[in-house]
Amino acid sequence: MIKILVTDPVSDESIQMLQEIGEVVLKPGLSEKALCEEIRDCDVLVVRSSTKVTRNVINSGKKLKLIARTGVGLDNIDVKAAEERGIKVVNSPEASSASVAEFVLGLMLCWVRHIPEAHFSLREGRWEKTKFMGKELKGKTLGIIGVGRIGGEVAVRGIALGMRVLGYDIVERKEMEEKGVRYVDFPTLLRESDFVTLHVPLTPETKHMISKREIEMMKPTAVIINASRGKVVDERALIDALQQKRIAGACLDVFESEPPRESPLLKLDNVILTPHIGASTVEAQRNATIIIVQKIKEMLQR
Repeated sequence: MIKILVTDPVSDESIQMLQEIGEVVLKPGLSEKALCEEIRDCDVLVVRSSTKVTRNVINSGKKLKLIARTGVGLDNIDVKAAEERGIKVVNSPEASSASVAEFVLGLMLCWVRHIPEAHFSLREGRWEKTKFMGKELKGKTLGIIGVGRIGGEVAVRGIALGMRVLGYDIVERKEMEEKGVRYVDFPTLLRESDFVTLHVPLTPETKHMISKREIEMMKPTAVIINASRGKVVDERALIDALQQKRIAGACLDVFESEPPRESPLLKLDNVILTPHIGASTVEAQRNATIIIVQKIKEMLQR
């Protein structure tokens, strides 16, 4: 029987679906050493974002055939080490596109309408109606770096709200242009956007693609939104810019180090911070499970 090791928390429904394929062993929160021991006789490893699937882990999986990551991104998996062993790696990036796109929209709305501050002000007994004068998203320029599955969904929602949408990507999709996205070069997007949102995977090419030089190109009224991977933004450069009011603010769901304990970001008043919850919806998690289970079945049948 196929043995499936699951090392991050998943729903009961996910476990039931995986049990249709083989024996499921649920062991969340393992250290690297413990994971190396546990994986020795397993055929499939299922993870989310917390488990670090290192070269040591992969080499310890003597029977390992497949690593399945529920969700977007593979930066917690040593894909090269897996390829060297002939181990397949799959994920389900399509599962959370709508959830993350809606979340980005929510961050923008929170920013322009001061929703978090207004909520806590009223909770503390104050009625500061005039203090929270907001702005509309309509007519503002939204710059999307990475107009793929998620970035494309963000674009559609921005256009529906009457925003001018600029896109930057190595692949310019005609269907997105037909929907209203205008593709521009990177400096133009940075200079003209009121909101700059990132939707790229973490690779050597995208690490710190937003740093001091890029921030200096942006409007002083601009806002950076990052719900992709923390390391695509140079956090130190961003903190300096926020402290100096070089840009208006940032909405961050991801960080270079998670959780961001003792980070200066936690003390700034021109940020909205959330604990990596962009894809955390019931629908996205269920879709991710369904897609991953199907991919595991397909891979094991080859």
